[in-house]
Amino acid sequence: MTTPFHYPFTVKKDWVDYNGHMNDAEYVRAFSLATDAFMDFIGLDENGRREHSYTIFTLETHTCYLKEAHEGEPLAINSQLLDVDEKRIHQISFMENENGDVIATYEQMLMGIDQNSGRPAPFPEPVERTIHAIYSEDENKAKPKQAGRTIGIRRKK
Repeated sequence: MTTPFHYPFTVKKDWVDYNGHMNDAEYVRAFSLATDAFMDFIGLDENGRREHSYTIFTLETHTCYLKEAHEGEPLAINSQLLDVDEKRIHQISFMENENGDVIATYEQMLMGIDQNSGRPAPFPEPVERTIHAIYSEDENKAKPKQAGRTIGIRRKK
C-alpha cells in the first residue's frame, strides 16, 4: 500500500448539540461513515460486496472523546490495524483536527461475513491481500494508549 486510509469530513450544523460542540453520537456516526469508507478502501465497496457476496459487521467498539469539535470544523479520520486474522480486523481510528491533534479514537473489532450464509467467513482473497498489505505497514507501529482500555472508576489505594 502506498496510500494510507484517510477520511476527511466537516462537522455539520445538525451534529452540534446544546453544549455548542459535536454531540457524542455524531462522533460515532463519523467513525461509522469512515468504517464504510475503509470497506471501500480494502475492496468491499458496493461492487466488491456484490461480487464476493461478502460484507463486514462491527462486533465491538470503544470510543474515547479527547477534545471538542465545532460546527464547520474540518476533521479527518485515519486508522491503524492492531491485529488481523483470516476473518477479523482489530482497528483503531483517530479523528484529527487541522492541527493534527487527535480529538477522538474509535477502537473496533470487525468480522467478515459471507452474505449467502450470514456466517463469519475468511476474507475474499483480493481483500485479504489488501488487509495484510496495510497490516504489514501497521504491525510495528506503537500501540496507541487508547487501545485495549477498559471502562472503570480509578481508585486510589
